[in-house]
Amino acid sequence: MLGFVYLSLGSNLGQREKQLRAAIERLGAVGRVVSISSYYETQPVEVTDQPWFLNCAVALETTRSPEQLLNAILAVERDMGRERTRTKGPRKIDIDIVLFGDQIIHSPQLTIPHPAMHQRRFVLEPLAEIAPEVRHPLLKKTVKELLAELRNSQVVCRIEPGNDGPTAE
Repeated sequence: MLGFVYLSLGSNLGQREKQLRAAIERLGAVGRVVSISSYYETQPVEVTDQPWFLNCAVALETTRSPEQLLNAILAVERDMGRERTRTKGPRKIDIDIVLFGDQIIHSPQLTIPHPAMHQRRFVLEPLAEIAPEVRHPLLKKTVKELLAELRNSQVVCRIEPGNDGPTAE
C-alpha cells in the first residue's frame, strides 16, 4: 500500500545544505520524493549551546510501513555519519517522521504524528510551505492553522539555495 509521509530534516554540523541534499537523495531509495521545501536557518531549541540548524521538509511516497521507514531513515543517518553522543545535541543529519498519512502510532520506537511538531516552528514553517492544508490526525487542525497558533519566538529564516553560510563545526 502506498503511503504519503512528511519528514523534517535538519543539519547543524559541517556543510549543512550539502548534507540535506545528500539525505534527500538517499531518501529516493526509500520512496518517491514528491516535494521539498525551501531551506530554513533555525535557532536551536531546548539545547541552545550549539550551532544553528538548516532545516527543510520533504513529502515522500512510500510502500514501506512506518517501522520499515524508520529503520531506513536510521540507516541513512548512520551511513551519513550521525553520532548520537548527546540527546538533542549537534548532528550532521537528523530525519524525523512528522506525519504518515492519517496514521496514529504509539510504540516504544516510534510516535506518529511527531509528538512535538505542533510546538516547533522549524518543523511547521517548512511543512506549511509544501503541505499547508494537511491535517494533524490528533489535533484536527491543518499545518497552516498550527503554524498560525504557534506562540514561541524561535527564529526561523528562509534562505536562498547555496547561501548556507560558513561551515558549522
